[in-house]
Amino acid sequence: MNFLESIRVSIRALLANKLRSMLTMLGIIIGVGAVIAMVAIGNGASAQITSRIQGLGSNLLIITPGQSNSGGVRGGFGSGNTLTMADVPKVAAAGPAVEAVAPATGRNVQVVFGGGNTSTTVTGTTADYARIRNVTINSGRFLSPKDVDTYARVAVLGPTVVENVFGDPNAPVIGKIIKLNNVPFQVIGVTVSQGSSGFMNNDDMIYVPITTAQDLLIGNKYVRQIFVEASSASMMQAAQDEVTAALERAHHLVSGQPDDFSVMNQADILATMQGVTQTMTMLLGGIAGISLLVGGIGIMNIMLVSVTERTREIGIRKAIGAKGRDIMMQFLIEAVVLSILGGGIGILLGWAGSHLVGKALKMTATISPGSILLAFGFSAAIGIVFGVFPARKAAGMDPIEALRYE
Repeated sequence: MNFLESIRVSIRALLANKLRSMLTMLGIIIGVGAVIAMVAIGNGASAQITSRIQGLGSNLLIITPGQSNSGGVRGGFGSGNTLTMADVPKVAAAGPAVEAVAPATGRNVQVVFGGGNTSTTVTGTTADYARIRNVTINSGRFLSPKDVDTYARVAVLGPTVVENVFGDPNAPVIGKIIKLNNVPFQVIGVTVSQGSSGFMNNDDMIYVPITTAQDLLIGNKYVRQIFVEASSASMMQAAQDEVTAALERAHHLVSGQPDDFSVMNQADILATMQGVTQTMTMLLGGIAGISLLVGGIGIMNIMLVSVTERTREIGIRKAIGAKGRDIMMQFLIEAVVLSILGGGIGILLGWAGSHLVGKALKMTATISPGSILLAFGFSAAIGIVFGVFPARKAAGMDPIEALRYE
C-alpha cells in the first residue's frame, strides 16, 4: 500500500467514527488554541507596556528620593524626603548630556466646580514638564515659568477631569474657576488624551505650578520626582552618570556612602518590563501547552481502542500480504491526521479567542507566525509520538491470533 492510499484508508477509518474522532481532537484543539491565544495576549501586553513607557517621554531619566527610616523600619526608594527644589538647578547644570529638567510633586485632591466634584491627582511641576513627558495641549496653554515664579493659582486639566467635573469632555472650561481642596484655581488649559500607564491614568490629572502646590496644597518644599531629558538616546547613560555625580556633590555624599536618591533609566525600565512580560508569556504558553500533552494522551488512548476493535481487520490484511510497516503506517497516519486537524481548528479558535480577549481587555492581541508554527508543529509531533505505540502494537500482531480474535 502506497502513502496516498494509506492516507485515504486512514481518513475513511476516522470518518467511520466521527463523534469519537472529534472528541479525541478536542484536547489538541483546546491546547493549540490556548497556546496561540496566551502568546498573542502576552505579546499584545508587552507591546502596550512598551508603548506606554516610551510615551512617558523621550530619553527619560527619573530621579526619586531615597528611603525613609521610621522606628527602625526602612521604606522603599521614593519614601524619603531627600529631594528639594534646590537640587533642580544643580541637576540642570550637571553636564552637556542633560537637555531639560522638570521637578514634580503631587497628592490627591478634591476638585469642585458648581455641583460637580471628583477626586483626582494634582501634579505640581514646571513649564518643561510638558516637553519632557510629551504632554500636548488640546486647548489653552500649559504652565509657564512666570506661573511658577509668581505662585500663580492656575491649573491645566486632563480630559477625564473635565468630563468628571463638568459632565462633558468637550465643555468650554478655559477661564473657569475650580476649587482644589477649597483653594480656587483658574483653568488655563486642557491636555490631549494620553491614556493610562501602569497604575496611573495620565488623563485623570491636574497640573499646577510646583511652587503653588507646595505652598497651598502639600505644605512642604520637598520634591517627589525630578524628570530629566537626555540630549539623545545614546547619551542616556552619560546623563545618568552626570546627574548622579551632581546630586552626590549637592548632598555631600562621600565615596562609599549609599546614595539618598535613585536614578532610573527609561531604557532600563523598558527592558525590565519587557523581561517580565516575556516571562509571563512563556509561563502562560507553557501552562496552555500542558493541554496539548493531555490531548496527545487522549489520541494514544483512542488509537489503542481502535487497534483492539480492528484486530480481525489487521489479521485479514496481514493474511492477504500486508506487511507490518503498512499496518504501522496506517495507524500512525490516523493519529497524525487527528492531531493536524485538531491543530488547524485550534489555530482558528486561538485567533478568534485572542481577539475577543483583546477587545475585552482593551488591548491589541498580537498573533505571531512563530507561535502558530510552534503550536501546529507541536500538535503534529504529538500525533507522531503518541501514535507510535498503538501503531507498533498493531504492526506486531500475529495474523493467526488476530484472525481468531472475537
